[in-house]
Amino acid sequence: MARPSRAHERRAHLIAAARRSVVERGLLGLRLRDVSEKAGMSSGSVLYYFPGLTELLREVHREAVERFCDERAAAIGQESDPRRKLDAMIASGLPGEPRDELCVLLYELGAFARRDPACAAAYIGLYERQVGLYMAILEAGAASGAFTLTGEPLMIARNLVTLEDGYGLHITMAVPTLSPAVAERHLRAYASSATGVDL
Repeated sequence: MARPSRAHERRAHLIAAARRSVVERGLLGLRLRDVSEKAGMSSGSVLYYFPGLTELLREVHREAVERFCDERAAAIGQESDPRRKLDAMIASGLPGEPRDELCVLLYELGAFARRDPACAAAYIGLYERQVGLYMAILEAGAASGAFTLTGEPLMIARNLVTLEDGYGLHITMAVPTLSPAVAERHLRAYASSATGVDL
């Protein structure tokens, strides 16, 4: 009787090793050998499961995007009140601390997205999904009378996501320029002025 294939397990192990390598070493200068050593495998074994480092990083990025979006959707899923939903959305969008693994991973892979169309497409999808979550909250709040929007929901949603990205980058730098608490306070101030409610 043939042994069951462990290809899925091995691929998952390599993706995890690549994820840790990106977070610990950064993307700049990352080599296939770094990932293979982290996984405890030879470079040739890695190439059995992935054609090269680019394809492996694409999978790491795809997984990170899915996890980030799923976590944000879960953070707001239990709330029905638009104000509390917006509050939860803002709280879920920033790194919790400078070494926040998921956020650091997404920022590191941003350099990859500037050169790789497939990764860039995933980043566009990440941005649009987050904008869509914000838009749904803003439109529901405006329709219920909870919010008095100062502009189009799409514009406000895009501004909120862009502010999160900018603040998050500053939080995760080697020398952070502001804390997560300060960044969250600034985001809430913008959201309050854009919706007419105190957050």
